Amino acid sequence: MALEGRIVKAISNFYDVDTPNGVITCKARGVFKKHALSPLVGDWVEVTVEADGLGVIRAIKPRKNQLFRPPVANMDQVCLVFSVAEPALSLILLDRFLVHVESHQLSAVICFSKIDLLPDQDPETVEQFYRARQIYMDIGYPVVCISVRTGEGLAELAEHLRGKTTVLAGQSGVGKSTLINAFVPERKMETGEISKKLGRGRHTTRHVELLPLPQGGYLVDTPGFSQLDFARITSDNLSSTFPEFARFSDACRFRGCRHWKEPDCRVREAVEEGAIAASRYEHYLVFLQDRLQAEKERW
Repeated sequence: MALEGRIVKAISNFYDVDTPNGVITCKARGVFKKHALSPLVGDWVEVTVEADGLGVIRAIKPRKNQLFRPPVANMDQVCLVFSVAEPALSLILLDRFLVHVESHQLSAVICFSKIDLLPDQDPETVEQFYRARQIYMDIGYPVVCISVRTGEGLAELAEHLRGKTTVLAGQSGVGKSTLINAFVPERKMETGEISKKLGRGRHTTRHVELLPLPQGGYLVDTPGFSQLDFARITSDNLSSTFPEFARFSDACRFRGCRHWKEPDCRVREAVEEGAIAASRYEHYLVFLQDRLQAEKERW
């Protein structure tokens, strides 16, 4: 008899599938490889159990979405974790993550971790942080400031995660594994020390896994998410990943305006007026040049 379940863990060619009968370790049918289809963590599947107790994945249900880096499916949102210090907050990296998330039409929650370290920073760093936080709040992203050490903000973040399958991503060393330990205490994950020489952390997650949350939903820790590429993003659709551009772009003189050198560009005017953050526009131009160069090399 076939059982329906969800893949919650994948290591090598084995998959742990959460079913009404419990978690069953499975292998996939060879037909998937023949059709260039691989089961992913997050997939809803049909499985049967063989005489030796090992399960076999017989079918993969249609996916509502799919990420390739990390290889996960059927996500509801991405929680981007960036620390206010140790390592230092990188807004261009945060924007690169947001472009990646927006290109997959996923919702994003921005989580600023280690907020307890903020009072120890110099006044300029503190001012820059609050200015940055306001930028993303004005765009419309949910922004939560947390400290696992003091517990600040954890209850608020838990509400954003309730009942949803959330990819946890961010720069190395920002405390993702520590955060998972706080929400899933029975699953103590290895945490990485910050490299004093490099000012960044080392990856401690080695496989993708869905971790059930007490309040309902799943948290997905993701090795290698920081290795972002814009393969599916073009110079023509990049601006659609900056949601604050949308309210101005229809007023541009040219349809399909890239908001770079074109005359009568309403988006550039909005930047000059302060309606769009200068840092966001500067990062957009960096990414645009990256896409234009990649397209030039391709052709």
